[in-house]
Amino acid sequence: MERLTCDRPVPAHLRGGVVALGNFDGFHRGHQAVVGAAIAHGRATGRPVLVASFDPHPVRFFRPDAPPFRLTTLEQRAGLFAEAGADAMLVFRFDGTLASLTPEEFVSDLLIGRAGAAHVVTGEDFTFGKGRSGNVAILSEIGARHGMTTAAIGPVSDDKGPISSSRIRAALTEGDPQEAARLLTRPFRIAGTVQHGDKVGRTIGYPTANIALDRYLRPRYGIYAVRGRLPDGRVIDGAANVGIRPTFDPPKELLEVFFFDFAESLYDQPIEIELIAYIRPEAKFDSLEALTAQMDRDCAEAKRILAASSPVA
Repeated sequence: MERLTCDRPVPAHLRGGVVALGNFDGFHRGHQAVVGAAIAHGRATGRPVLVASFDPHPVRFFRPDAPPFRLTTLEQRAGLFAEAGADAMLVFRFDGTLASLTPEEFVSDLLIGRAGAAHVVTGEDFTFGKGRSGNVAILSEIGARHGMTTAAIGPVSDDKGPISSSRIRAALTEGDPQEAARLLTRPFRIAGTVQHGDKVGRTIGYPTANIALDRYLRPRYGIYAVRGRLPDGRVIDGAANVGIRPTFDPPKELLEVFFFDFAESLYDQPIEIELIAYIRPEAKFDSLEALTAQMDRDCAEAKRILAASSPVA
């Protein structure tokens, strides 16, 4: 899958294509329906399919001090779009220039001029243009004047209502990664490069791979049963602490993962950690002995949970 940016027109072989348009953070079941409809239309009409996403997220542009909320990095979204069958990912840089475009300019300059779109698929709640003044009806009306067709896909719902990124964020902050995984169709994954830490874990028999949480939404702090995905494709089981390590001073916000029966160095390697189940909240211990005893119990519980859960491909 090709990766493109909106600072130049897309290549000729991708022009006249079908564009799935949205933020797609998390790429949950609702997002998958939008992209799936675009891919089906593209295959039926013999047109290439591009998935267009915004980076940074518009919320980050308008509210730069907002707490971290991302469910997926741009790199993760690229992989998910490729798995879905897209031919290219087109990234619209969300900055002051894009935010000031009128709906007419957004369609004529970006979707048609830069992306070369012949057909655009969005969710029914998609808005665009200065002050979010454009909606799917306006997109359809402007597109028709320029020879571009559109389709708006309704929400995917369950017994609790429409599936949304907000529901997934709520599940994660409440310590319910299983519910998040159900809405996402896969476990929530935090990707990052393993960094050097204080190396305290190795002194008590629990060496950890440490990853910065960066711009990801902060799940509920605590201990989780997890799976790690390594660069070579291996998937390994473990237990992890998400939080500030209250037993140690100074507090340091990290994702710390202990992998079972694993002794290789992962420093400076990119890995992904899947949150499978929440075990308990973070706690402060009076001694390393007490911490170690609790970690023994946590790992036993994580192994029990993971033994009953098969990895998602």
